[in-house]
Amino acid sequence: MSLSNSLVQQDLSSHIHPFTNLARHKEVGPTVIEKGDGVYVIDNNGRSYIEAMSGLWSVALGFSEDRLVKAATQQMETLPYYHSFTHKTHAPAIKLAAKLAELAPGDLNHVHFTNSGSEANDTVIKLVWYMNNALGRPQKKKFLARQQGYHGSTIASASLTGLPRSHRDFDLPAIPVRHLTAPYFYRFGLSGETEAEFVERLAQELETVIDEEGPETIAAFIGEPVIAAGGVIPAPEGYWQRVEAICRQHDIVLIADEIITAFGRLGTMFGCQYYGFQPDIMVLSKQLTSSYQPLAAIVISDAISEVLTENSGRIGSFAHGFTTTGHPVATAVALENLNIIEERQLVDHAKVVGARLQAGLNGLASHPLVGDVRTVGLMGGVELVADKETRRMFDPRGALGGYIFRQAHEHGLIVRNIYDTIAFCPPLIISEKHVSTVIDAFAGTLDDAAKWVRAEDLK
Repeated sequence: MSLSNSLVQQDLSSHIHPFTNLARHKEVGPTVIEKGDGVYVIDNNGRSYIEAMSGLWSVALGFSEDRLVKAATQQMETLPYYHSFTHKTHAPAIKLAAKLAELAPGDLNHVHFTNSGSEANDTVIKLVWYMNNALGRPQKKKFLARQQGYHGSTIASASLTGLPRSHRDFDLPAIPVRHLTAPYFYRFGLSGETEAEFVERLAQELETVIDEEGPETIAAFIGEPVIAAGGVIPAPEGYWQRVEAICRQHDIVLIADEIITAFGRLGTMFGCQYYGFQPDIMVLSKQLTSSYQPLAAIVISDAISEVLTENSGRIGSFAHGFTTTGHPVATAVALENLNIIEERQLVDHAKVVGARLQAGLNGLASHPLVGDVRTVGLMGGVELVADKETRRMFDPRGALGGYIFRQAHEHGLIVRNIYDTIAFCPPLIISEKHVSTVIDAFAGTLDDAAKWVRAEDLK
């Protein structure tokens, strides 16, 4: 007797370690996605969902862009692999590095490739330490990051991450790092405090931590222009200008983790341009290839590159890299991906559809479950609360968000719950019509959730 295709896949899927919320998987099992079509993905039962999270904040061009498939195929047929060691390289890596240097603001003119954002942030730590050793500053090794921030899942990058679940039982942080208050005004603003006063308080906290640790020991400050996986937290006005000024004053490298915000997400090519600050290092991934291939890039200033190059010449090598650093297929796909973003003017398109998404989500602010709506560019977060006036969270935290994550599937919608904040980050190619569908599906899910809350008697 033969099993159905669905049952076979369900059986095989039991061998996949979930790596996420185990309780959620015990409840619903894995959803097996078989096909993509524009902003939709289709499961093994033929059901379609609008992917309102671009997979993992990353699929700019949707799930069926034929030009990216052709770029990968052509490169596989020409040169399927070569490395970047021993003074070797290849045309796609050269062209992509030049393109990124052209696009990047200021003097960010030098590129180092890795395979993922986590590897990129690991590499950034090594580069900054290497630079300070070369400059005779062996004590200048500590990093400053933020609570709620996300910078990866490897040992070093997860140490930078400011989420307790990324540290618990992993013996992290494993590098010297101080986590500062997130610019999360809804939760961390004081009673009667304005956003401008909140920004100034965070700036003073930064100054205090630098004084406590000693500026001669602080190597770098790293932050996402918009905190994403920590709850979709846009920075208040003036925040990044204050951070940049303080870093400059104390000779602290300013690192923009643009893994989610780069290539149009905020309606600008890079998030630092949206907020008006100039980093010394940018870290890129995700939308760089629309995640059709694994690739990340570190874009470095002229001044830092000069130190790295001189020191490598002095000691005889730069002993860092990966087998697939700057992989020819991945870099070829990235080049075509960036070409499409420019040809179709998707950065400007993100402003237009982003405004529609923002209006739609803000229109749900009066819903009894909604405490805060946070939007910027083509991304948003809706924080759900038990009491709108006091901002009291639900107990247990995350139960309602988990319900909405699951129930949205019944409305043909994939979102992400970050505890009880529901995140949205649709592909750049999404149309206004599809944005309206997302809003309608989410509104229906919220109404379902209101009934569920009463039935479950959540507090």
